[in-house]
Amino acid sequence: MSTLKVYSAYQQERMAELPLQNEAELESALSTARQLADDRSKWLPAWERHAILTKAADLVEEHRNSLAQKAAKEGGKPLTDSLVEVNRAIEGIKLSAEAIKTLTSAPVPMGHTPASDHRIAHSSREPIGVVFAISAFNHPLNLVVHQVATAIAAGCPVIVKPASSTPLSCLAFRDILIDAGLPSEWCHVAICKAAVAEKFATDPRVNFLTFIGSANVGWALRSKLAAGTRCALEHGGVAPAIIEADANLDKVIPALTKGGFYHAGQVCVSVQRVYVQQSILYKVAELLKEAAKKLSVGDPLHKDTDVGPLISSTEVGRIHEWIEEAVEQGASLLCGGKILSETTYAPTILLSPNKKSKVSTEEIFGPVLCLYGYETLKEAIAESNSLEFAFQSSIFTQDIDQAMQAATQLDSTAVMINDHTAFRVDWMPFGGRKNSGLGLGGIQQTIHDMTEEKMIVINYAQ
Repeated sequence: MSTLKVYSAYQQERMAELPLQNEAELESALSTARQLADDRSKWLPAWERHAILTKAADLVEEHRNSLAQKAAKEGGKPLTDSLVEVNRAIEGIKLSAEAIKTLTSAPVPMGHTPASDHRIAHSSREPIGVVFAISAFNHPLNLVVHQVATAIAAGCPVIVKPASSTPLSCLAFRDILIDAGLPSEWCHVAICKAAVAEKFATDPRVNFLTFIGSANVGWALRSKLAAGTRCALEHGGVAPAIIEADANLDKVIPALTKGGFYHAGQVCVSVQRVYVQQSILYKVAELLKEAAKKLSVGDPLHKDTDVGPLISSTEVGRIHEWIEEAVEQGASLLCGGKILSETTYAPTILLSPNKKSKVSTEEIFGPVLCLYGYETLKEAIAESNSLEFAFQSSIFTQDIDQAMQAATQLDSTAVMINDHTAFRVDWMPFGGRKNSGLGLGGIQQTIHDMTEEKMIVINYAQ
């Protein structure tokens, strides 16, 4: 039997060995999900879904510490941040439960024309059908909550494929849902090879695909979806932050340090490109360098660790190659640029990389900040908008006119004013434009996408 070996991100110790599911097992799961979606007598009523998710939130809270330990160990995010992730997961489950109450009937006016006279109407929302979710490694619990708890809230049976490097948090959440009362056939965790997942994600029996991962894979999957299958794609960005000359550097430096090096930069909205007004460029560079040097890199389970490992040694090597390329092409290496171990990399700051280097044009997904000088805000906005990625961006300034100019002209789905690009709460719309994705996440938005509107019109006799 083929198996998936799961290793800890930092020490590369084996945590588990899971059987890989074959096509026959996935066929059984999809067939069952399709039958549940088609047989309306088996649909879970709203009150039951609400009770299941409410209980699930309580169980996640009860197991908060063990879930955080598991996520930190398999994914590499420092324990302090993993505890925050579990808190967010609890909030996300509660939001999913509460959102069920908004899936209610709404009146649609009639009688405004002769043709609509003697009629009353209302609209309601129904489950879209079978949901197939493909998740990512960097938030192994909370991303699954955003894809699976929302499907349950919408009333959809769901098949979820976690990242191969971090399946344990997903399996733990599925067990919690079952313990909370969800019938087991309503949620199946697919531990399988990518090719098997692709075959079933693009099957005509799937009604909705929710994908979190690389742009290349996401767009390729979308091109193979069956006619009528809806989808939401969340890819990455090359997030820009603009620092005006009047910015409060006491707030800027901690924000950029957190936004750039949080989870070793393995976040789709991590700060990557920092455009600094030329008059303060070298001051900002020096302050960021000193802040980066103070970060503790190492075991994510240690309470003092600020920056944990990359998800694999392959990623460590790739990031080092990109940095070496940038330096060869003219970037100044202010700090970092070193492989610290098989799985860790030093927080790195590059000054004035070539704007055609990989670090300037592609998502690094590592602990790297790139600094560039600019003369006018118009120039900084143009540079920020120059790529085919558009997710979240930010500007630091005390001038409301400058802030609003950037907010209206930056090509992104969210603009943070005096905050880093990686800010997020789970009830806000979240997603990328252009190559960064399709559709908006956020608990309420996802549940809306996983349901469809139905009109009922009554023609009554006079």
